[in-house]
Amino acid sequence: MANTVLSQGVRNNLLALQDVAAQSTAVQQRLATGKKVNSAVDNAVNYFTNLGLNDRASQLSSLLDGMSNSVQTIQAASKGIDSITKLIQSAQSTIKQAQADALANRPTKSGTALATAAEVTATGSSLKDVTLNKVLGGAAAAAATSSSAGAVGIGTGASVALTLTSGTTTYTSYALNSTTSTVRDLVAEINKSGIASASVDDNGKLVITGSGSNTLQIGVGQGASNAAALTAAQAGGANVALGFLAADATTGVASAGGTSAVRANLIQQFNDLRTQIDQLAKDAGYNGTNLLDGDKLSIIFNEKTGSNQNKLDVQGTTMTAANLGILQAGTTTSATTFNIQNDVDLTTASDSLTTALASLRSTASNLGSNLAVAQTRQDFTRNMVTTLQTGADYLVNADQNAEAANLLALQTRQQLSQTALSLSNQADQGVLRLFG
Repeated sequence: MANTVLSQGVRNNLLALQDVAAQSTAVQQRLATGKKVNSAVDNAVNYFTNLGLNDRASQLSSLLDGMSNSVQTIQAASKGIDSITKLIQSAQSTIKQAQADALANRPTKSGTALATAAEVTATGSSLKDVTLNKVLGGAAAAAATSSSAGAVGIGTGASVALTLTSGTTTYTSYALNSTTSTVRDLVAEINKSGIASASVDDNGKLVITGSGSNTLQIGVGQGASNAAALTAAQAGGANVALGFLAADATTGVASAGGTSAVRANLIQQFNDLRTQIDQLAKDAGYNGTNLLDGDKLSIIFNEKTGSNQNKLDVQGTTMTAANLGILQAGTTTSATTFNIQNDVDLTTASDSLTTALASLRSTASNLGSNLAVAQTRQDFTRNMVTTLQTGADYLVNADQNAEAANLLALQTRQQLSQTALSLSNQADQGVLRLFG
């Protein structure tokens, strides 16, 4: 079959129409897909760069779920600490209630009167003031007069020792002097001890009360040296002169209050709060991870592995009342319980609760720091995903306005090419008329 012979004009117009059609097809595909690069054929560099950016964005997006769970896990632990703090504060209130009923359990010793009515008449002062003003020393007691304060008569040794013992705590002082120190000075020195408090009542009696529930040993002695004075004090050598017994320094003064019903009723209340601390800590987990039960949380921040992987490890702590140093309340003192009837034990329990609160604040601060890091990285990752996706889109997305304008221009060119082709055909037909 012979080839059809086309004129130069017709052939050129056909080629132009084919070119316009091809371009129109490409533009229509861009408008339909919204992309100017649909395959590696369109632009290999942009196509594969787009795949890489989108792949990283996808991996980071999957990590965001893990970050979100981790943030909630830390927040759950933080809320658990807040609630445990309230329980400990309630326990503190229970201890304060017990301490408010402490006076009946404190050992108290009231000596015999150290002043007489005759001294009151002679000095014009009260029994209390006469007693407070008397000098400690002297070979024997001396009555107060209008010109002399009088003396208690504990002895003439240069050194005076005061010793107080309550439980395992002992206070020793050599600050007093038999020549110049008075009963007022002795009262002040006892009050400085922290073990006991002292005063002189309106009857002129020296009254000493222990600060705790333990038996209180009270000893005053004098001697030529501090060592001699201490030996005398430990035996209660000057106790009788002060209206006390020598045995008060050895056997001591026991609490006469017995047990407190108020305190006994608070044992169960305190122990219930202690139990709730343990139970609440076990319920502070999220999605199977509990930072208050010793679990470890690993938060992965990037898509890499090995040494290039960025992550944050949050090590939890086993939060129990025992680990916080909170003992059980009871009626005896042991390694695991404190005696609620004992003032010293109550003070120790109160101090342990204060320490527990400080420990909770430290743990909460550490969790808060880790939470801030996790949330910051979460926000960063979310923004990075957006940046990667936007950058990837820039490489392959088509400009819809520009492509629409191109299509309109191509359609116009197509119409013009068709018109030109028609004119070329008419010219060829004009040749045929010559043979008509």
